Amino acid sequence: MSEDDDRFLARAVELSRERMEANQGGPFGAVIARDGHVLAEGWNMVTSSNDPTAHAEVTAIRRACEAVGHFELKGATLYTSCEPCPMCLASAYWARVSRIVYANTRDEAAAIGFDDAFIYDEVPKDPHARSLPMEHRPRADATAAFSAWAVKPDKILY
Repeated sequence: MSEDDDRFLARAVELSRERMEANQGGPFGAVIARDGHVLAEGWNMVTSSNDPTAHAEVTAIRRACEAVGHFELKGATLYTSCEPCPMCLASAYWARVSRIVYANTRDEAAAIGFDDAFIYDEVPKDPHARSLPMEHRPRADATAAFSAWAVKPDKILY
């Protein structure tokens, strides 16, 4: 682990503790850095914002993208106090961070009440086999919107 890795990971852990003790959310913190500089920090704000998507990693990704003025974070590293949950991992992929460095594991998170194994198990299932009922209802107007996107000359791919 490089000196930067150690410093940024330590800051993510520090954020997790600080913000947890301030009753802003669970014990999770994240830092996104590129080229030795912090782009953004985030912490769990689920309970303080009543937003179930306000995990530390997602919050940091949103702030970093805003800071750089782009939806991609190529070349950046996500440092997080805990192995990302499925939502946060997917967000990191969508943001195209180059790597993730984490401290605690998802098993350690499960031991203190943050168990996301159920979601990991659900995602690969066929939509009809998931515990959350899903219905596929094809519509011509929905297909038309996708067709319009396919030929849109000024679209921004992501």
